[in-house]
Amino acid sequence: MQNSLNDDNYHFIPVGTVCRSPAITCSPHLGLVEMARQMKSADISGMVVVEHNKPVGIVTLRDLRNLIADTDGRIDALTAGDVMKSGLITIRTSDQLFKAIFLMAKHNIHRLVVMDESDRLWGVITDTDLLRIQTRIPLYLVQEIEAAASMDDLRLINAKMSGMLHYAVKTNADAHSLTQLITHFNDTLTRQLIFILDFHGVRLPPGAAFLALGSEGREEQTLRTDQDNAIVYRDDFTAEQRLATQRFADRIVAALEYVGVPLCPGNMMANAPDWCHSLSEWKGLTEKWLAVSGAEETVRFGVFQDLRVLHGERYFEDELHDHIGACARASSIFFPCMARNIARFTPPIGMFGRFLVEKKGERRGTLDLKKGGLFALARGVSLIALEAGIMGGTTWSKLERLQPLQLISGQDLESIRDAFSFLIRLRLERQLTALASGKQPNDSVDPLDLSEWEREQLRTALRGVETLHKVLASRYLTA
Repeated sequence: MQNSLNDDNYHFIPVGTVCRSPAITCSPHLGLVEMARQMKSADISGMVVVEHNKPVGIVTLRDLRNLIADTDGRIDALTAGDVMKSGLITIRTSDQLFKAIFLMAKHNIHRLVVMDESDRLWGVITDTDLLRIQTRIPLYLVQEIEAAASMDDLRLINAKMSGMLHYAVKTNADAHSLTQLITHFNDTLTRQLIFILDFHGVRLPPGAAFLALGSEGREEQTLRTDQDNAIVYRDDFTAEQRLATQRFADRIVAALEYVGVPLCPGNMMANAPDWCHSLSEWKGLTEKWLAVSGAEETVRFGVFQDLRVLHGERYFEDELHDHIGACARASSIFFPCMARNIARFTPPIGMFGRFLVEKKGERRGTLDLKKGGLFALARGVSLIALEAGIMGGTTWSKLERLQPLQLISGQDLESIRDAFSFLIRLRLERQLTALASGKQPNDSVDPLDLSEWEREQLRTALRGVETLHKVLASRYLTA
């Protein structure tokens, strides 16, 4: 089959043509030892658990291995139903192959249960099945990263990312799923770099954490742009531990640049003195940013606010989130100051839906999707979420958690969510188009390059940004 395929048609193959063998199943009452014997006899790595003719779970060799390790091998009394993973991720025989690839990469799993059009169990498709057909896919790239032995390997793999996203966009996946896939790819790449550095004796000392900030911290990057990262460490670090921390910071920032992640123009990176501190120092800095709330302070706070631990001690994430939330809610000036800063970034749309494009310069005739929309949406939603005690996560997850609190009306919340989703996807599509044309991707888009449907959707999205501005003004700026 592989010889008859090319990059433009392989992902349109129906899953049913690849998954031809029936699934080997068992009852939830089957003992684990007998199940292991059956898996060995059939030479399979997973067994679907079926009850009343419906798949209800799956047990894999990895599950058995972990269970034996965790229970000292005492599994005689356990059944498949005791250890199976429920909540199966399924796919239909008529779905295109790329949907299977995308789901595996998105959920970081190795197999999908395949159902026919009558909701009957058809079989199981594995990552091995997919890799036999085509190796230049997201799933394969992630596995390539995990097998990389050098920074040169990772540099080559990172260059394939735009091709991976090109295929993912073709599936018409939603914007949230696309950014999840990008986050998974970027996180895996960074962690493999850290693993390679560790192999060469450069490691972050215990009691410290490497933080992702900004859009990477929120897990909603499109194409990877410049670095935004930081380091936090315990207050009792010795001079030797701080020196080792600085060495790690210097090397990881340089390594990321080497594999294709540019340095931050604003120097908001872990190797800069301003972005590598003890826990107490970080708490003092955030208190200062909140108290002063000047232009520079709001920028730094906005980048730091959505931090997440990418490597190291995870408890720092909750510790810093809790501190930031408590300080923000105790400040009388913080929320109005942040809202005023966000209000400066107005959507580029005028009377009667006319786009307000740049009048001169190299970006003449274009509008900036980030400055004109995505910045205000992400920061505005984060601000309202922070007031509600919600820290971390994507803009989508914050909106979902805000919904039952009714701090934003249902209609406005839906308008804001749809606006953010459309602008994220449009930004990614335009960046991929630029790369395909040999141009440097940016956040600008020429409305004349869009279809009539896309222009109308863009108008609707920018009105959603206006809605967010009105919510912020009503909540924080009305005397």
